[in-house]
Amino acid sequence: MTFSIVGRCAETGQLGVAISSSSIAVGARCPWLRAGVGAVATQNVTLPALGPQILDHLEAGLAPRVALDRALTSNGYSEYRQVTVIDQHGQVALFSGSEALGVHHALAGENCVAAGNLLSSPAVIEAMTAAFASAPGCLAERLLAAMQAAMAAGGEAGPVHSAALRVVGDLVWPIVDLRVDWAEEDPIGALETLWVAYKPQMQDYITRALDPTKAPSYGVPGDE
Repeated sequence: MTFSIVGRCAETGQLGVAISSSSIAVGARCPWLRAGVGAVATQNVTLPALGPQILDHLEAGLAPRVALDRALTSNGYSEYRQVTVIDQHGQVALFSGSEALGVHHALAGENCVAAGNLLSSPAVIEAMTAAFASAPGCLAERLLAAMQAAMAAGGEAGPVHSAALRVVGDLVWPIVDLRVDWAEEDPIGALETLWVAYKPQMQDYITRALDPTKAPSYGVPGDE
């Protein structure tokens, strides 16, 4: 029903998550990030609370494996969960419960972890980590390349309808937070289109937030 990748850029320290699902609005429930701390994807039968709890544990100094185990144990029903974690240092943890849906797989790569359930085959996840490792560009583009590789390798057993991309850097808010909550077809393609539109404006939104006197003019009514 869902496949995702959490990743880290070794050069910038950025952390990110890209995810797609057959369910509506996957970006509202599954990707969780905290600047300078880590990134988490919680999926399968999703418990959104796992994301913030794991990030709290990471921020308190726990290793990803310990943080993941502690959150799963405290909430119960771990057999229904599929969770991946990466911290600010690139350390990872992954878990797929015994009740994970259909064909499922999770795999750690260099500075990334990919996972999915109800997949067409385990090769989908292997394609994701390979694409992340070889793709050029910034973290957001490498995450999107991994998602496109997943689809090329067969994707889910059925159609996907939503997708999300989220990246944090040095700031307390996400510098990228893009979502396609429902598309009849190709939500990952629609997400990539959003990224292409957003990328040239991303730094402008950061600049205007930090120093409104340097905000660029966009030529909209009232903008002088």
